[in-house]
Amino acid sequence: MSRSVRTSPEGSERPLHEAYDTALLDLDGVVYAGGEAIAHAVDSLAEARADGMHLAYVTNNALRTPDAVAAHLSELGIPTGAGDVITSAQAVARLISEQVPAGAKVLVIGGEGLRVALRERGLTPVDSADDDPVAVAQGYGGPDFAWGRFAEASYAVARGVPWFASNTDLTIPSGRGIAPGNGAAVEVVRIATGAEPQVAGKPLPPMHKETILRTGAKRPLVVGDRLDTDIEGAYNGEVDSLLVLTGVTDGAQLLAAPPQHRPTYVDADLRGLLTGQPEVARDGDGFRCGGWTATAGPGHLELSGEGSPLDGLRALCAAAWTAAGDGTCALDAEKALARLGL
Repeated sequence: MSRSVRTSPEGSERPLHEAYDTALLDLDGVVYAGGEAIAHAVDSLAEARADGMHLAYVTNNALRTPDAVAAHLSELGIPTGAGDVITSAQAVARLISEQVPAGAKVLVIGGEGLRVALRERGLTPVDSADDDPVAVAQGYGGPDFAWGRFAEASYAVARGVPWFASNTDLTIPSGRGIAPGNGAAVEVVRIATGAEPQVAGKPLPPMHKETILRTGAKRPLVVGDRLDTDIEGAYNGEVDSLLVLTGVTDGAQLLAAPPQHRPTYVDADLRGLLTGQPEVARDGDGFRCGGWTATAGPGHLELSGEGSPLDGLRALCAAAWTAAGDGTCALDAEKALARLGL
C-alpha cells in the first residue's frame, strides 16, 4: 500500500518533548554552527532533558568519535555521554559486519571515527589495498586528507572488493563556509572505478536502524535542518520530524519540497521542542494558521493576514504542498515569503 502524501504541517496540542520519548538531533545547523552553540539550543535541550525526554545526537560526519562529539557538546553546556552519539561510521561498520566474517580486514579511507567504529564491530582496519581487505570503508577524512588514500580505495574497488560509504553528503559546513564533504570524495573513487558503494548514512535506512538500536526509542522525533538528509531520513524510517530554520533550509526550499522532504513540524529553533504546534486548517480555498491565510493563486502563492511569520510559513506550506501533490511546487512564493521577512 502506498504511503499517504503529506500536504500540510501537523499541529500538536502537547509540547513535542512530552509527545515523543526521544529526540534524534542532527548537530551542525541544529545544536551548533561553526562549533558554537546555536541560540536557545543549550537551554531548550536542558529543559527537554529535565522533563524526561531522551536526547540522542545523530551525525553523518564519520570523522570524530562519539567520545569526541560528546566532549564537544559537554563543553558547550550540553551534558552528553558517548552512548548518546550515533554516527554514520557506526552505521556503516554494522552494515559491513553483517556481510563479512568476524575479524575481517577492512581498508579504511577516513578518520579515527571510522576506525573506532569498525573495531567496535570486531573488524580489523588496514591501510593498504595490498593488505587483502575484504571490504573498503570510506568516510570523511577531514580537510587535509591525503589524495593518495583515494588511490588505495580505487585499487581495491577495481579488484572487486566491496565498497561501503558512511554517507554521501556532497558538502560539509565549516567555520569559513561550505567545504567538500564525503560525497565529493566518494565521487573521486566512483569516477576512477565506475563502481557504486553501499551507503549507510542519512537519509538511508541503515542509519535509522542504528539510531533505534542504540537509543531504544519507541516514539522518536527526528530534529534537523536539512531536507535531503534529516527529513528524508525520517520519511524513510516512517517517523515524525521537526525542521528547525537555524541551518541550511530556507523558506523557498521548504515550500518546494517533494513529499519525502516535507517535515511533520516546522519551527524557528530548538525552542520548538518545548511547545505545542499550531493547527493548520482549511479555510475556503486556502489554509489558515494563526492570523495568516495562504492560497495557491494562478502561478503564485498568495498570503493575507498578519501575525507570527512562522504561522504564515506553515500556512504557505499547506497551500504549496497541496498544490504540488506528490510533486514539487513550482508556484512563485517570493512575494509571500517577503511579507514574512523570510
